[in-house]
Amino acid sequence: MPEGDTVWRTAHHLREVLAGHELVRTDFRVPDFATVDLAGEIVDDVVSHGKHLLIQTPRHSIHSHLKMEGAWHVQRLDTPWRRPGHSARAVLETDEWQCIGYSLGILEVLDRDDEQSAVGYLGPDLLGPDWDLDEAVRRAGADPARPVFLALLDQRNLAGFGNEYVNELLFIMGLLPTRPVGEVPDLSRVISRGQRMLDVNKSRIERSFTGSTRRGEDRWVYNRERARCRRCGTRIREGTLGDSPTTERNIFWCPHCQT
Repeated sequence: MPEGDTVWRTAHHLREVLAGHELVRTDFRVPDFATVDLAGEIVDDVVSHGKHLLIQTPRHSIHSHLKMEGAWHVQRLDTPWRRPGHSARAVLETDEWQCIGYSLGILEVLDRDDEQSAVGYLGPDLLGPDWDLDEAVRRAGADPARPVFLALLDQRNLAGFGNEYVNELLFIMGLLPTRPVGEVPDLSRVISRGQRMLDVNKSRIERSFTGSTRRGEDRWVYNRERARCRRCGTRIREGTLGDSPTTERNIFWCPHCQT
């Protein structure tokens, strides 16, 4: 599941082949931008902000969000595609490389000056160079009655945590997902721990929360409903939580280890 670490790593790989290079062909396969042609523009940089990705030229910014199924693939020209062509939403080419965005949940081409319309509402970027812990704590704790799970998942508070990270982080910190954020003893410590988890995982494909990268041993609670807790043996429980029925997310917890 793409979360902040996946998007950071994607930006890193795209930056390696695009930054400083001219786009010789672009193909945007979404109706609103199908006629846009950025050929001839030089890529300045590729940056991530939470789970959003921006490919920047002097005049434009290609904004994408992977959502659940999206991915950017970087490959040499004339290399066979690794996903069906009908799932491609963007194709960017230099004289040597091809970058293909598949199943992107969001894809838009913005004027560079309008970039903040896409990401300006986001909270501090957990993996950004200007990460601001104090501001993230202030935002996440602004509504003391809100469940801590929802406060940490809200990208307006801090950008980069997804469902998997928040479930695993709350287990590690011994907190029930439903606990009001105002009752968390040290929210700064919780967020700092999650930021370190993201930072460790950003450079490896096999994400792990337990210290083991073996399949089936890398999660404490996420998607382990009815399995036994690795610490105490109690069965992991599953439920849903959201600010409204349309925003509900799956939660997983150990009723013994989390309070």
